[in-house]
Amino acid sequence: METTVINTPVGSLEIKGDSEGIQSVLFKENTKLDNEIVPEVLLPAVTQLKEYFNKTRTHFDLTLNPEGTSFQKKVWNQLLEIPFGKTTTYQKMANSLGDPKVIRAAASANGKNPISIIIPCHRVIGSDGSLTGYAGGLHRKKWLLEHESPVKQGQLF
Repeated sequence: METTVINTPVGSLEIKGDSEGIQSVLFKENTKLDNEIVPEVLLPAVTQLKEYFNKTRTHFDLTLNPEGTSFQKKVWNQLLEIPFGKTTTYQKMANSLGDPKVIRAAASANGKNPISIIIPCHRVIGSDGSLTGYAGGLHRKKWLLEHESPVKQGQLF
Protein backbone atom coordinates (compact mmCIF):
# COMPACT_ATOMS: atom_id res chain seq x y z
CA MET A 1 0.00 0.00 0.00
CA GLU A 2 1.40 3.37 -1.06
CA THR A 3 0.58 6.67 0.69
CA THR A 4 0.99 10.32 -0.17
CA VAL A 5 -0.32 13.62 1.20
CA ILE A 6 -1.35 16.68 -0.79
CA ASN A 7 -2.35 20.13 0.35
CA THR A 8 -5.67 21.49 -0.89
CA PRO A 9 -7.69 24.66 -0.27
CA VAL A 10 -9.71 22.68 2.33
CA GLY A 11 -6.82 20.97 4.11
CA SER A 12 -4.46 18.06 3.68
CA LEU A 13 -5.62 14.91 1.92
CA GLU A 14 -3.98 11.56 2.54
CA ILE A 15 -4.25 9.26 -0.49
CA LYS A 16 -3.69 5.51 -0.19
CA GLY A 17 -3.74 2.90 -2.90
CA ASP A 18 -1.92 0.27 -4.88
CA SER A 19 -2.06 -1.39 -8.28
CA GLU A 20 -5.62 -2.54 -7.49
CA GLY A 21 -6.83 1.08 -7.18
CA ILE A 22 -7.34 3.94 -4.76
CA GLN A 23 -8.43 2.72 -1.33
CA SER A 24 -8.80 5.98 0.54
CA VAL A 25 -8.69 9.74 0.23
CA LEU A 26 -9.16 11.22 3.68
CA PHE A 27 -8.77 14.64 5.25
CA LYS A 28 -5.92 14.75 7.75
CA GLU A 29 -5.39 17.40 10.38
CA ASN A 30 -1.94 18.76 11.23
CA THR A 31 -0.36 17.51 8.01
CA LYS A 32 1.03 20.39 6.04
CA LEU A 33 3.44 19.42 3.30
CA ASP A 34 2.90 17.65 0.01
CA ASN A 35 5.08 14.57 -0.26
CA GLU A 36 8.02 15.50 -2.45
CA ILE A 37 7.99 12.13 -4.17
CA VAL A 38 4.57 10.77 -5.14
CA PRO A 39 4.43 7.01 -5.65
CA GLU A 40 3.80 6.29 -9.33
CA VAL A 41 0.62 4.33 -8.60
CA LEU A 42 -0.87 7.41 -6.87
CA LEU A 43 0.23 9.99 -9.44
CA PRO A 44 -3.05 9.90 -11.46
CA ALA A 45 -5.08 10.53 -8.28
CA VAL A 46 -2.82 13.39 -7.19
CA THR A 47 -2.94 14.95 -10.66
CA GLN A 48 -6.71 14.65 -10.97
CA LEU A 49 -7.40 15.99 -7.49
CA LYS A 50 -5.16 19.01 -8.16
CA GLU A 51 -7.03 19.57 -11.44
CA TYR A 52 -10.34 19.36 -9.56
CA PHE A 53 -9.20 22.04 -7.10
CA ASN A 54 -7.91 24.18 -10.00
CA LYS A 55 -11.37 23.92 -11.65
CA THR A 56 -10.05 22.10 -14.72
CA ARG A 57 -11.62 18.72 -13.88
CA THR A 58 -15.25 17.85 -13.17
CA HIS A 59 -15.03 14.05 -13.48
CA PHE A 60 -12.49 11.58 -12.12
CA ASP A 61 -11.13 8.72 -14.20
CA LEU A 62 -9.46 6.46 -11.63
CA THR A 63 -9.62 2.84 -10.57
CA LEU A 64 -11.19 2.77 -7.11
CA ASN A 65 -10.87 -0.06 -4.61
CA PRO A 66 -12.56 1.00 -1.36
CA GLU A 67 -12.99 -1.56 1.41
CA GLY A 68 -16.54 -1.98 2.65
CA THR A 69 -19.61 -4.19 2.77
CA SER A 70 -21.55 -4.97 -0.37
CA PHE A 71 -24.28 -2.52 0.73
CA GLN A 72 -21.72 0.24 1.35
CA LYS A 73 -20.20 -0.36 -2.07
CA LYS A 74 -23.67 -0.18 -3.64
CA VAL A 75 -24.22 3.21 -1.96
CA TRP A 76 -20.76 4.45 -2.98
CA ASN A 77 -21.40 3.41 -6.58
CA GLN A 78 -24.64 5.37 -6.47
CA LEU A 79 -22.74 8.42 -5.21
CA LEU A 80 -20.54 8.23 -8.30
CA GLU A 81 -23.68 8.87 -10.39
CA ILE A 82 -24.31 12.31 -8.85
CA PRO A 83 -23.14 14.82 -11.48
CA PHE A 84 -20.62 17.55 -10.72
CA GLY A 85 -22.43 20.68 -9.54
CA LYS A 86 -25.58 18.75 -8.53
CA THR A 87 -26.86 17.42 -5.22
CA THR A 88 -29.25 14.72 -4.07
CA THR A 89 -30.86 13.86 -0.75
CA TYR A 90 -30.53 10.86 1.52
CA GLN A 91 -34.20 10.07 0.84
CA LYS A 92 -33.68 10.07 -2.94
CA MET A 93 -30.69 7.79 -2.44
CA ALA A 94 -32.76 5.35 -0.38
CA ASN A 95 -35.52 5.42 -3.00
CA SER A 96 -32.97 4.71 -5.75
CA LEU A 97 -31.69 1.77 -3.74
CA GLY A 98 -35.19 0.35 -4.00
CA ASP A 99 -36.42 0.85 -0.44
CA PRO A 100 -37.30 4.21 1.14
CA LYS A 101 -36.81 2.59 4.56
CA VAL A 102 -33.04 2.18 4.09
CA ILE A 103 -32.49 5.92 4.47
CA ARG A 104 -30.53 5.54 7.73
CA ALA A 105 -28.43 2.68 6.36
CA ALA A 106 -27.71 4.70 3.21
CA ALA A 107 -26.75 7.73 5.30
CA SER A 108 -24.48 5.55 7.44
CA ALA A 109 -22.79 4.06 4.36
CA ASN A 110 -22.42 7.56 2.93
CA GLY A 111 -20.67 8.64 6.14
CA LYS A 112 -18.25 5.72 5.93
CA ASN A 113 -17.13 6.57 2.38
CA PRO A 114 -13.32 6.20 2.48
CA ILE A 115 -12.67 8.08 -0.79
CA SER A 116 -13.58 11.72 -0.19
CA ILE A 117 -14.27 14.04 -3.13
CA ILE A 118 -13.71 11.36 -5.80
CA ILE A 119 -16.72 9.42 -4.46
CA PRO A 120 -18.75 12.61 -3.93
CA CYS A 121 -20.55 12.01 -0.64
CA HIS A 122 -20.42 15.78 -0.11
CA ARG A 123 -23.16 16.09 -2.78
CA VAL A 124 -25.78 14.54 -0.48
CA ILE A 125 -27.84 17.05 1.50
CA GLY A 126 -30.90 16.97 3.74
CA SER A 127 -34.40 16.78 2.24
CA ASP A 128 -34.99 20.37 3.33
CA GLY A 129 -31.87 21.51 1.43
CA SER A 130 -29.74 21.87 4.55
CA LEU A 131 -26.17 20.76 4.92
CA THR A 132 -26.06 17.62 7.01
CA GLY A 133 -23.20 15.53 8.35
CA TYR A 134 -19.91 15.22 6.55
CA ALA A 135 -16.98 13.24 7.96
CA GLY A 136 -14.57 15.92 6.72
CA GLY A 137 -16.53 18.66 8.51
CA LEU A 138 -19.45 20.80 7.37
CA HIS A 139 -17.12 23.70 6.54
CA ARG A 140 -15.44 21.48 3.93
CA LYS A 141 -18.76 20.21 2.58
CA LYS A 142 -19.93 23.80 2.15
CA TRP A 143 -16.68 24.75 0.40
CA LEU A 144 -16.82 21.74 -1.96
CA LEU A 145 -20.45 22.41 -2.93
CA GLU A 146 -19.70 26.09 -3.57
CA HIS A 147 -16.58 25.10 -5.54
CA GLU A 148 -18.74 22.90 -7.79
CA SER A 149 -21.71 25.22 -8.05
CA PRO A 150 -22.54 26.64 -11.47
CA VAL A 151 -23.95 29.69 -9.61
CA LYS A 152 -21.06 32.02 -8.92
CA GLN A 153 -22.84 34.91 -7.25
CA GLY A 154 -23.28 34.95 -3.50
CA GLN A 155 -23.14 31.81 -1.45
CA LEU A 156 -25.20 28.65 -1.50
CA PHE A 157 -25.36 28.11 2.23
